[in-house]
Amino acid sequence: MNELDPEIKLSQLFIHLHNEGFNLGIGEYLAAKEALRGGWGGSELGDTLKLLWCKTREQQVQFETIWESLTPQSNKPLPKSETLNNPSPKKPSDFKKESSPLASPQTPNPVPLQPAPSKLSPLPVQAPMTTAAQQQAEEITEIQNYWPVSRRSMIYTWRYLRRPEPDGPQDVLDIETTVEQTAQQGFFLAPVYQRRECNHAHLLLLVDQNGSMVPFHRFTRDLVETALYESTIQNVGVFYFRNVPASVVYRDAHMTLPIFLKDVLAECDSDTSVLIVSDAGAARGYSRWERIRPTTDVLFKIRQWTNLIAWLNPMPKDRWEDTSAKMIALLVPMFPMDREGLSNAIDIVRGQPLQSYL
Repeated sequence: MNELDPEIKLSQLFIHLHNEGFNLGIGEYLAAKEALRGGWGGSELGDTLKLLWCKTREQQVQFETIWESLTPQSNKPLPKSETLNNPSPKKPSDFKKESSPLASPQTPNPVPLQPAPSKLSPLPVQAPMTTAAQQQAEEITEIQNYWPVSRRSMIYTWRYLRRPEPDGPQDVLDIETTVEQTAQQGFFLAPVYQRRECNHAHLLLLVDQNGSMVPFHRFTRDLVETALYESTIQNVGVFYFRNVPASVVYRDAHMTLPIFLKDVLAECDSDTSVLIVSDAGAARGYSRWERIRPTTDVLFKIRQWTNLIAWLNPMPKDRWEDTSAKMIALLVPMFPMDREGLSNAIDIVRGQPLQSYL
């Protein structure tokens, strides 16, 4: 039997487990898709998913049963009857013994062997997809087709985050002043130069990493790289956290270099722009006070330094309902991570008037 397409197999496995009562959401599915694209497959993928998705021994047994039902049994050992019908090849010494001069000259003609009939097994009958499974499959397809903001749009949008100050080199020709000075003097003496404007915007990026944000790592990585290397913003600070930016955040995406959040905020002032990037619980579809309460505390600490705060959510806006994201969006301007949402978030962190964003 031909091997199922890995993505189809993963989707069917997810739907079966979800219908069996496993506590799985879109975040777990997208994380498995990321592992599949990273080269995991076959038994390695099955063992990894069993460790991540199964909490009890009973769930492991259920997982193994469903996994085996989706794996074609094409490598079974041949039965003994087929082995007997196909004897092992003879050794050269055997042929010598048969062709010895003592053998009888009247050797009967060999009887042609009948080829063993191939054994055909019926294909497994798949049960029709239930309404709940269809809804889950449509939900998966919706997330697969969801494409946040492009890298090019990020580069373009960062141009609007500017705080120009004329403190650069004095090499910008001021034509208007030069003409005016020449007219007053009656002759041209020298051109007038002004100092070049530099972008003194200070951007602080707080990025949710790992967990339910794994499927969006590509977009958060593009957001960080374009801000650091493809914008005119001279002062960009990037720090990472898991679920909630607690008292400790991290300087690197692997979260191995901790730093206290209070030390990060000590470098801020009233003109600092703070952009938080997180799904705020929308990816898993949960609403938990364990996430809302510490997030509220962090937002209060940030507002002691600056009010230029916005939140980018990589999940579509209709997925915020009945989750922690809906509650957090009441505390801070929150926008979906698409082209319009990023543009609106930049408007907020550069001090534009706050409009309705819910």
